[in-house]
Amino acid sequence: MSATVCQYHPEVNNNDDDDYSEIQLYKQMGGQLPIINNLQDLINQLRVIFESDNVNIELVNYVMNSYKSNPLDWKKYAKFDRYRYTRNLVDTGNGKYNLIALCWGEGHGSSIHDHSNSHCFMKILQGSLDEIKFAWPKEKGQQLEEIERKKIELNQVAYMNDSLGLHRVENSSNVDTAISLHLYCPPYNKCKVFNQNTGQTSSSTVTFYSTFGKRIKENKEIIEPEDN
Repeated sequence: MSATVCQYHPEVNNNDDDDYSEIQLYKQMGGQLPIINNLQDLINQLRVIFESDNVNIELVNYVMNSYKSNPLDWKKYAKFDRYRYTRNLVDTGNGKYNLIALCWGEGHGSSIHDHSNSHCFMKILQGSLDEIKFAWPKEKGQQLEEIERKKIELNQVAYMNDSLGLHRVENSSNVDTAISLHLYCPPYNKCKVFNQNTGQTSSSTVTFYSTFGKRIKENKEIIEPEDN
């Protein structure tokens, strides 16, 4: 599966140009845009979109934004672990993408990581998350340079790929949990994680805490190395 199935264009964003981008997309789609009323509508529409070998990423961004979080839709995927965030598989997209619910306890965060040449969409279903972006290290042993920091709120969608750098995601709240819905195209099972102080990299195997709402009891997730 090649990452070229998903064609990235710089119009994907969450800035003030969103209305303009939606108008452009409306014209591209012949005046018809999908209506997303619930999570199953989103899953069904993503499957339709990914039937093509040339996926319109702006359309993926649109349908991800169009879904408004409803706990009745996703509560069966909301499985938390006391010690770290969890990855819970929602849909496999016929092998072209993975749709995953990530559950973040209070203070939980990821390591700094890349995306193995995949496109990543992240939608907030509950709470809020902080995204911290870093530039790729230019030299061995170089401390990673932070280039952007933002908070992603309920129902907002963020986009990331390797051309935009590396990132870390964290739930900075000490009292509230958070849940995010991620789409990765193409899916991957390994990524690189980075030490913030030295830029040193290691390989991390990506695993699931649950699949389709059922806990994988025999799955002992591989703990990602800490940032520092």
